[in-house]
Amino acid sequence: MELKPGLSAFVTGAASGIGRALALALAQKGIFVTVVDYSEDRGKEVALLAQNENLKFHSGLKFPSTIFVKCDVSNKGQVAAAFDKHMQVYGGLDICINSAGIVTPILFAKDQTDGSNSWRHAVNVNLLGVIACTHRAIQIMEAAKKPGVIINLGSAAGLYPHIADPIYSASKGGVVMFTRALALYKKKGIRANVLCPEFIRTEMGELVDSRFIERMGGYVSMENLIKGAFELITDESKAGSCLWITNRRGFEYWPTPTEEAKYLVVPSRLKKRLTSVINSNVKIPQSFEKVIVRTLSHNFRSATSIVRAPLKLPIKPGHVLFKVIYAGVNASDVNFSSGSYFSGSKEEIRSRLPFDAGFEAVGLIAAVSDGVKNLKVGTPAAIMTFGGYAEFVMVPSKHILPVARPDPEVVAMLTSGLTASISLEKAAQMESGKTVLVTAAAGGTGQFAVQLAKLAGNKVVATCGGKDKAILLKDLGVDRVIDYKEESIKNVLKKEFPKGVDIVYESVGGDMFDVCLNALAVYGRMVIIGMISQYQGEHGWKPRNYTGLCEKLLAKSQTVAGFFLVQYAHLWQQHLGNLVHLFSLGKLKVAVDPKSFVGVQSVADAVEYLHSGKSVGKVVVCIDPSFSQQTAKL
Repeated sequence: MELKPGLSAFVTGAASGIGRALALALAQKGIFVTVVDYSEDRGKEVALLAQNENLKFHSGLKFPSTIFVKCDVSNKGQVAAAFDKHMQVYGGLDICINSAGIVTPILFAKDQTDGSNSWRHAVNVNLLGVIACTHRAIQIMEAAKKPGVIINLGSAAGLYPHIADPIYSASKGGVVMFTRALALYKKKGIRANVLCPEFIRTEMGELVDSRFIERMGGYVSMENLIKGAFELITDESKAGSCLWITNRRGFEYWPTPTEEAKYLVVPSRLKKRLTSVINSNVKIPQSFEKVIVRTLSHNFRSATSIVRAPLKLPIKPGHVLFKVIYAGVNASDVNFSSGSYFSGSKEEIRSRLPFDAGFEAVGLIAAVSDGVKNLKVGTPAAIMTFGGYAEFVMVPSKHILPVARPDPEVVAMLTSGLTASISLEKAAQMESGKTVLVTAAAGGTGQFAVQLAKLAGNKVVATCGGKDKAILLKDLGVDRVIDYKEESIKNVLKKEFPKGVDIVYESVGGDMFDVCLNALAVYGRMVIIGMISQYQGEHGWKPRNYTGLCEKLLAKSQTVAGFFLVQYAHLWQQHLGNLVHLFSLGKLKVAVDPKSFVGVQSVADAVEYLHSGKSVGKVVVCIDPSFSQQTAKL
């Protein structure tokens, strides 16, 4: 939602502290504000200040640009009356911020009362008041059938225990879980998010021991809190999100996808919705076309040819016949066609010729051998074995990866998505609160790396070449996009990140490797997932010398780690499930290059297109257009 004049906002707890700051910040954008608070004098003062801010945008109005409503949010009747007053004046509700909150006046262990004026009251205000206001706001937004945003104020004390006030911690923890559970309202255009700052210098924040504040890195600035709130309002992808703000770690979305994957499962009813009924009567022809490597060369077109092969039946024991619908294109296809991935001498590698090309595909199981009990004909699946550039391929059943649908987005999640997901976890040992640099970030794997790094709570820097790629990366949430066609990557890194970056996800090689290594911070980790700039030289892949590499790494306790996906096959199904889950929740976007490549005869064109540097997102070949035209997206 764009913050623009004429929208209306309902803000509780707006007479002081965080609520006051947010009410005034909204008014500075020309937004009509209803100031809601129990304190009448202070509330009216804030309303007057907000009205003065609104004068910059509005004049000659027949209604006040800001109003004050006295309200105890723990009183259901007063909450309803406050919302009714807002609707009478503004006729609609775009933003609801529930900021009202209190601490308990008596230490819990020493409280001898029934809690009605202490811990029970705190729960009523902090949790039940938020629930009541959220409930009413959703009712109004649903009735209007217009998009709306709700921001509930949680607290870092709702993410980890605040031993000085367990009731405050419990109530704020309830706000966090309550708000996150509202994610599905996004389908109705209503997005509820929760903001969890650490201590801010307010009347409530100043009650905390200053020594503890120092150990936590000092007070979080009100400017950062407002920035976080506005991010949750304007970012359409944020629904059920929890933004944790600290001085120690910056902005971090909680929990990270890795933590979330430990407990979240897709309900069976949702799985049914994700999986369309697919016709299991796959026609099996007598022969099929496939791409084979007939001579070793980094020039994929000259190394390969298309042949028609007989479809040999019956199927081998323990195997399935796999019908390919979409095949994924990878930079390393040229390494495969040159024999670089096989061990042995050139003569030994040539003795293997011809061999089938292509690393990955999605499609349907066309037939199974008698010994295969766990797979059925018509089951959507993915494969990551040699031979993906074919209409059919015989695959050992153990290599089948069941998926919800055989769509191009799933192809992108295979080699490209799994490389990003597994390498960032295992090789980069990625944590939150770091600065992550991704090279060639608008490509098949780079798009996943930037999003996963961002979802984990990191600042992300990305390189690309071209305006279209830069636009994609900004849409994916990258904090700093460096378009090397417009500015020097080396100069930007040196000027804007003088202390270096913590993690580098590197796939370009050559001179880019040198730039990234020099930009690596103390304790930094660089993960090498490829060297696309070196793959298609006149004489093939020529290794480079990196003089002084050991000395550089030693001086700053740095790590350079290689990553080859084949050696992590035991993690494929787990990480693919995580990626599909994030995609189904709308937390992960998958960009597939719009250029159309149809049939096995277009494979060489697709490989050359990828290496031209023009592609944006994952390059995919549609092997069977007749099937793709009748299917819905994942």
